[in-house]
Amino acid sequence: MKQEEVPSWSIAELAKLSRVSSRTLRHYHQLGLLAPAYTGHNGYRYYRRTELLRLQRILLLRELGLGLETIGEVLNGQTNQLDALGVHRKWLLAERDRLDRMARTVEATISALQQGDAMSGEDIFKDFDSNPYEDEARQRWGDKAVEDSKARHAAMGDAEKRDFLAEAEAINQELADCLDAGLPADDARVQAAVERHYRWVCVSWTPDADSYVGLGRMYVEDPRFTAFYEKSRAGLAPYLLEGIKVYAASRLSPAAG
Repeated sequence: MKQEEVPSWSIAELAKLSRVSSRTLRHYHQLGLLAPAYTGHNGYRYYRRTELLRLQRILLLRELGLGLETIGEVLNGQTNQLDALGVHRKWLLAERDRLDRMARTVEATISALQQGDAMSGEDIFKDFDSNPYEDEARQRWGDKAVEDSKARHAAMGDAEKRDFLAEAEAINQELADCLDAGLPADDARVQAAVERHYRWVCVSWTPDADSYVGLGRMYVEDPRFTAFYEKSRAGLAPYLLEGIKVYAASRLSPAAG
């Protein structure tokens, strides 16, 4: 009995199937993001199921707002497809739930305006300050760290919250400038920016050396966080992680026990 052939798709077939142009698929190949399974005698690229699954992950990461360079770094750090897809699914479900809650708040606002009712300030902004990362933070750092962080955040006034967000943007821009200048992680200017980042983190939570490095790793491994740094510059999350490693080793105490 003849063994069943492994299914494959030409580049034109994959382009039609995925709604990604052949030109884009060739570009992904040039960048090392998506190599074909093999090239036929006619010079055409052919893809198998493994490549289709990798393309799905690329498209998911694009939906999260990541640039191609960062997507390559994320994919290279993920060796288990099921684990990687599990992370993507978890984020998508959390994002869906968050948007559903916001939609309900907007619907309530529309209804109140149509009926001439007055909504309280709390109701107007209900569900607009939810944290989709809370469950994961509890798993990583424990309930006490999360509750302390939430308490500190709740104690902030509106102006303080705006300043907190503005400081994050300023830190990212300083790190991006350091990256553009080609400065190594142990450069004094980079370390000054990382210290500023550490103090910014300490507004919500005070990590030790190990947990601060763990936070930096999460910036690289979790596409939701990577996207935040990607807004300022491609490759900023891994650059910050290297700076954090230097800072933690030289300035912070390791975890007790």
